[in-house]
Amino acid sequence: MHDTGNDTDHDSGNESGQITADSGSTRPHALWQATVLTLFPEMFPGPLGASLAGKSLKDGIWALKTLDIRQFASDKHRTVDDTPLGGGVGMVLKPDVVAAALDHVAEAPGPRIYLTPRGRPLDQPLVRELAQAEGTVFLCGRYEGVDQRVIDAAGMMEVSIGDYILSGGEMAALTVIDAVVRLLPGVIGKEASHREESFETGLLEPALYTQPRDWNGIQAPEILASGHHRKIAEWRQAEAERETQTRRPDLWQRYLQTQVSRSKKQ
Repeated sequence: MHDTGNDTDHDSGNESGQITADSGSTRPHALWQATVLTLFPEMFPGPLGASLAGKSLKDGIWALKTLDIRQFASDKHRTVDDTPLGGGVGMVLKPDVVAAALDHVAEAPGPRIYLTPRGRPLDQPLVRELAQAEGTVFLCGRYEGVDQRVIDAAGMMEVSIGDYILSGGEMAALTVIDAVVRLLPGVIGKEASHREESFETGLLEPALYTQPRDWNGIQAPEILASGHHRKIAEWRQAEAERETQTRRPDLWQRYLQTQVSRSKKQ
């Protein structure tokens, strides 16, 4: 896949590229590659061109490739969708067009993911799994979605970022990519930063505080300024458990089940 450059310029000076239908196939020397099939390649890198993701993209830690699905429409009107069989509202992306786009990136690394509200909920274990691969290919749906036959034929993993509806899969792809990129070596300085975040331990992260210790008459917890690292760690663990039990009872039950399973293995 030769880089042709994105159709739009990005201030971040990133190294993302757009794949064209007549290009060859090469692999960048990066730890992880995101390949995005979309009707709107100009939406990328978007926010991924800024901050840590943007810097690591420019530094070549990860690579971003986009492919315009519309390139694979075969008629003069470049039609990519049609009405649903059996009737109904909206339009459905055609299987022949999507299959041709998938075939074009057959050598792109990693699993194939279709972003859909019907999919497996995105969670941190899945993010870690994707970060361990050489990359991921994302299919971004539009309109009512994609013909199920091409999803099944390609063996795609269906993934959802939440129980709500977006205009298309592009924002979901940006979310998944950001979650994965921050786990790549060299993107965030300290490995401990990952381990202490929400969901990495199965618990929500406890509340955070910084200077000044007295702000508008509101004191930060005294234990945090005590200098007793063991006691601070114990306090944070207790707070994480309390916050998780209160705010996310579903996570709390899952955490308890994990602890029971670990105890049985010991």
